[in-house]
Amino acid sequence: MKFTSLGTAASALALFATALTGTVAAAGTAAAAPPKDCSKAIVNVKAKETVNVRSAPKTSATALGIWGKGKKGGICNDGKSFKGGSYTACGKTSNQWYYGGDKVNGWVPKTCINW
Repeated sequence: MKFTSLGTAASALALFATALTGTVAAAGTAAAAPPKDCSKAIVNVKAKETVNVRSAPKTSATALGIWGKGKKGGICNDGKSFKGGSYTACGKTSNQWYYGGDKVNGWVPKTCINW
């Protein structure tokens, strides 16, 4: 499981976005993403089913990898979930997402993770 600092990637993304739009999104605005603090992770949690690990908390976001059924991984932010796009997965409908994974970190549907 790989938990790394996202500060450098976030800074690079902000610079890229500024170059494209000429504006900077302020922290705390609706455009700001929820914090992905992997220094406070819950580890050894399992996926109920194989799920896509996504780049954003919505089903249309790019799949970065998969978290296999029964595979152990980690959930960042002390297991706090975040509101995102609505989905139906693992027998339930929800809009709550976790940030974490087993081999790559990203957004996964809350309804598919056991802990």
